[in-house]
Amino acid sequence: MPAMRFFAMTFAAMPLALALLAPTTLPAIAQEKDTIKEQPEANLSPQQHLDQLYAQLKRERNGDKANNIADEIRTEWNDSGSATVNLLMQWADKAIEEKRTPAALDFLDQAIALKPNYAESWNRRATLNYANGNYRKSMADIERVLDLEPRHFGALSGMATILTDTGNDQLALKAWERFLDIYPANRTAQEQMNTLSEKLAGSRT
Repeated sequence: MPAMRFFAMTFAAMPLALALLAPTTLPAIAQEKDTIKEQPEANLSPQQHLDQLYAQLKRERNGDKANNIADEIRTEWNDSGSATVNLLMQWADKAIEEKRTPAALDFLDQAIALKPNYAESWNRRATLNYANGNYRKSMADIERVLDLEPRHFGALSGMATILTDTGNDQLALKAWERFLDIYPANRTAQEQMNTLSEKLAGSRT
């Protein structure tokens, strides 16, 4: 899977025809019936549940099972805890689907203004800025996402893609290394890191 398509799936997730524009609304895929799934405790807060999912993701070495956990994490990312912000995010997604970029940016700006500590609004705007070719603004938004949630593997894949696109292979490699520290079973990230490692090794000979 090419890096750009992978960026679209993990950094936000929308129609592949748009390559990058995509809300993280993928439902968690059901585990196999004979697989025992670790259930969150009923008294866990949303943040504790997210921490639990990240811990599971870090331990899981089966790619398909890890993808199910990653989908659960994406679902958690989509809930801001504010009905108003969630609605603005839905409106932004619809505007993106309809290619109404100014309206989408306006909705995302409003969501950020209302709840600046909600990482996914910054992440969605970073994706939109990338799709519009504004790498500088996209990277600034990515950095804000990672300030708020350093384990946001979607933002890290976006960072790695931008760094690769702009010829910063060494930094892109470090971004993929950070990604794999959080989500070690992701096959595409493994492939991207191997490709960059080979490219950098070849450039030294």
